[in-house]
Amino acid sequence: MTKHKCGWCVGDELYEAYHDKEWGNPVHDDATLFEFLILETFQAGLSWITILRKRNNFFDAFDQFDYKKIANYNEDKKAQLLQNAGIIRNKLKVNATITNAQLFMDIQKEFGSFSKYLWAFVDNKPIKNTIGFYKNAPANTALSDALSKDLKKRGFKFVGSTVIYAFMQAVGMVNDHEVGCFRYNEV
Repeated sequence: MTKHKCGWCVGDELYEAYHDKEWGNPVHDDATLFEFLILETFQAGLSWITILRKRNNFFDAFDQFDYKKIANYNEDKKAQLLQNAGIIRNKLKVNATITNAQLFMDIQKEFGSFSKYLWAFVDNKPIKNTIGFYKNAPANTALSDALSKDLKKRGFKFVGSTVIYAFMQAVGMVNDHEVGCFRYNEV
């Protein structure tokens, strides 16, 4: 018997594996949160499947998403990234990733971890929405507006409300699995 899944992932093996194993799982590990922040930054204006297909390339190109290394990238490393056909070669997004890595560590110093900072926006527990059909999920909310605004105030780039809402969904701050999806009650 086939389990019901959110409609957005059905029909693509990579999408379905991501949906079944990762999407919506509450993430509290700073390294993983930073990975998703990078991926969502590069996803801005593109489809998520494009990013998933290049995820391993991003992992290799950005030193396994090590924010401490990324924060210290120099012009040579930027040039190398912009020549890498395996990733999205967007100068603004590459620069934003470096800036965001530096600011990510500032938040860690201020709050003890990026996770503590982030999860405080949802009182440390996921918001469980009741989405009947994935196309009815919001693109942003007042909460993603507030988080986006705070990140921008701190200097983060490519963190608009829509990008941040997708990030919140990915890292489990918001459960937007369809109510009929087998994952709805698992996350």
